[in-house]
Order: sequence, then C-alpha cells, then structure tokens
Amino acid sequence: MNSYVNMGVGALLGTVFVLMSVSIASEGIFHSGEPEKEGFAIVAEETGGEAAGGEAPAAVPIATLLATADAGAGETVFKKCASCHTPEKGGPNKVGPGLWDIVNRPIASHEGFSYSAGMTTFSEGHKVVWDYDHLNFFLEAPKKHVPGTAMGFAGLKKNDERANLIAYLRTLSDNPVALPTASNEGAAATTEGGATATEGAAPADGGAAATTTEGATTPAEGGAAATTTEGSTPAEGGTTHGTTTEQPAAQ
Repeated sequence: MNSYVNMGVGALLGTVFVLMSVSIASEGIFHSGEPEKEGFAIVAEETGGEAAGGEAPAAVPIATLLATADAGAGETVFKKCASCHTPEKGGPNKVGPGLWDIVNRPIASHEGFSYSAGMTTFSEGHKVVWDYDHLNFFLEAPKKHVPGTAMGFAGLKKNDERANLIAYLRTLSDNPVALPTASNEGAAATTEGGATATEGAAPADGGAAATTTEGATTPAEGGAAATTTEGSTPAEGGTTHGTTTEQPAAQ
C-alpha cells in the first residue's frame, strides 16, 4: 500500500480517536443529572366558567334563534359545507351525504351513502330524525353530539350563524317543515299569571270569608264610623264578608 495512503488513514483514525476522547471527557466534566426536586411547577390556570365558580350560560332554544334567523345569510354560511355536501334536489353524495330535505329526515338514512358506525348507532335504526334541536346541537359541536362521527367539521359556535344555516337548510325541500314555536315558555308564563290572578280570591263555600278594606272609614260628623276588621271569622252557620263594629264619632 502506498505510504501516502497509510499516512492518510492513520491521520483519519487519529482524528476520530481525539474527537471521541474529547467527547467522553466533556460528558464527564459537564454532565448534569436531573434534580431530585423540581424548582417550581407551571400549572395552567383554568379559565372556564365552572372552574371559576360560575355557571355556564344557558343555551338559547333553537325556536328563539330561528324566530329572527335569515335564510339568505344562511346560504352564505353554507359555503363552509359546500365542499362536502350538495344542497340541490337529487344532488350526488360527496364526502358527506346530500342535504336536500334534511330537516326531519331519519338520521343515517340517505340512499347510497356509507355512514360511520357512530352515526349509525346514534340513529337507533333510523328512529331518530334530524329535527331542529338535533341539527342545532350537531352543527355546534359534531363530535360532541354524535361521538364517533366521521365528520371533521369543527362546528359553528355563534348562535346567529348556526340559526341562519338551519333556516337555509329548511328551504331545501318541496315542503319545508314548520318552524318550531316556544310554546312551553308561553305555557309557563300563562300558568304563573293564573296563579297570581287567583291569589287572594274568595274561598269556596264553607271557607274563610274574603277580606275587604283595611282600617276604618271616616264617618260624617255626628255619625257612626264603620270599621272593617280584616280576617274576621264568620258566625257559625253563616257567611259574611267582614265584621262591622259601630263606634261613636269623635266630637
């Protein structure tokens, strides 16, 4: 072998040996082990309403949101869905099923589309339908409302944006489903008003007598003052609306 080659190989091996020696020595000199106790721990502060002791804001009913929803604005919102869904009648399935006639359609029932196991389970054999409530909750947080769904959409968190979209989806039908009404809230208000109206009403037969005016009426000079006693008990066997006591007038 050429002497120059031998010298080159020797120089290379010597360099490698020196580098390895320096590395080993550096490791021994500057090595620092893990501390037995952490100096401090960083804890992320929880900012949620429940962690702070407050209650989460009450969800607005979809009937209330749809009362002021704008289907025209919802058509603009639908552009976020257009890459995966078709809105027209007889439109083909894409990444997601066609959405024509979606309101009140049985869940996981669109012909020709292969649904995820999570969506199929949620449908309970097509017994559950896409009513306004399910659409509202699903569009707000798909994976939260239907665990296991393959839909990768993050959801619409703004109430007005979500309501506008649902109002537009309602128009995708030859016979749009009627809008929901807040009948339960109205019934509750009526019941409460009825209870207030009946408070203090005259009792049934045999009950206590009704009370009229507190205090005494001012009589004419020289006359007698009639005082109505509140809550007086009627004589046995009779009914009365109060007890009147005759008192002489002040001179």
